[in-house]
Amino acid sequence: MRTTVNSRNLELTDDLRSQIDRKLHRLERITHPDADATVELIVHASRASETSHVAEVSLVNNGTVIRSVGAGSTMQAAIDNLVDRLERQVVRSRERPRSVRDRAEGEFHGRPTEPGTTRAGEPEEERPRGPEVVEIKRYDMTPMFEEDAIVRMEELGHAFFVFLNAETDRIGVVYRRGDGAYGMIDPVVARSGRAG
Repeated sequence: MRTTVNSRNLELTDDLRSQIDRKLHRLERITHPDADATVELIVHASRASETSHVAEVSLVNNGTVIRSVGAGSTMQAAIDNLVDRLERQVVRSRERPRSVRDRAEGEFHGRPTEPGTTRAGEPEEERPRGPEVVEIKRYDMTPMFEEDAIVRMEELGHAFFVFLNAETDRIGVVYRRGDGAYGMIDPVVARSGRAG
């Protein structure tokens, strides 16, 4: 695995670089031989001490891009958290279909259906149904800032995260863009004076 390491607000020592190489080396048994990892180490002086050190990685593994973030009170703790999450994400990415279309197709064909019968007594063709809601999740929303929402999203391994913005007291959505950066959706409800 090829590894590139960058740092922000932190001196990148040879010891730290070798520690990252050693930790990522354990993933070589489950990644493609030509995998590429770009690691960024960041120290945020403004954050709480337990999340002030952040390690982010973008791993290109056999055409699949996997991003992960780990935070901790020290850079070593952040790297440990990062590698643990990254390992789980690599395993999950190998087990699930690569595209949304493949996943949807598998769901349609894998769903048990109850075929009816025709007048002649022959079974009808099974037809895949359209998308439907099969689960509703409800959870308490604690106000948080955009940066904290991004860290939480990466911890969960999701592509987006819905949160209550501590600055605006409105619901927001942070998401991972195709270029590796992050975006945020800040919905604004249009108030129109309709006559009823």
